Amino acid sequence: MSDNDAPARRSRLTVLAGPTAVGKGSVSADIRAHHPEIWISVSATTRAPRPGEVHGVHYWFVSEAEFDRMVECDELLEWAVVHGAARYGTPRAPVDEALAAGRMSLLEIDLQGARQVHAVMPEAFMVFLAPPSWEELVRRLEGRGTERADERDRRLATARVELAAETEFDVTVVNTEIHDAAEELVALMVGHLGRS
Repeated sequence: MSDNDAPARRSRLTVLAGPTAVGKGSVSADIRAHHPEIWISVSATTRAPRPGEVHGVHYWFVSEAEFDRMVECDELLEWAVVHGAARYGTPRAPVDEALAAGRMSLLEIDLQGARQVHAVMPEAFMVFLAPPSWEELVRRLEGRGTERADERDRRLATARVELAAETEFDVTVVNTEIHDAAEELVALMVGHLGRS
């Protein structure tokens, strides 16, 4: 095996991040529905499920004590406190297994997590999901109706900071329409592998 073969195999990991309410979950759900060949990580979180969210599908909903145990045992590839409230993290073993099996793999995570993954896996393909405009991002967050006013204001303040991180990524996908953004992301993932 040449030195160039290992990075090509490991570059099957794509990290999708972007500001709160930009539609990361919706884009990854569209990919899950239309591209079963792509493995998508399921994050662990200490927050309560939102209406319609399913344990093990949307997130692994865990207790604070279980999250502490996962951190202590180094079972998370990355983790962070998000919006000053709940903790989120990516279980390490499923990512390693998917990459070892040669599957194209997608992590849909927040900006803090994306930076942590990039630090330990600099070969990962980093994709920033951006809103068409600030006004549209505000509309989407308010339209979800899943947060109290104080939480929504905190998320908007976080989103302003997160938008400034776009230049840290390899490429940007603008989420004007969910399915179009998902298909653009898949095409970029396939193209990235071709260039590795």
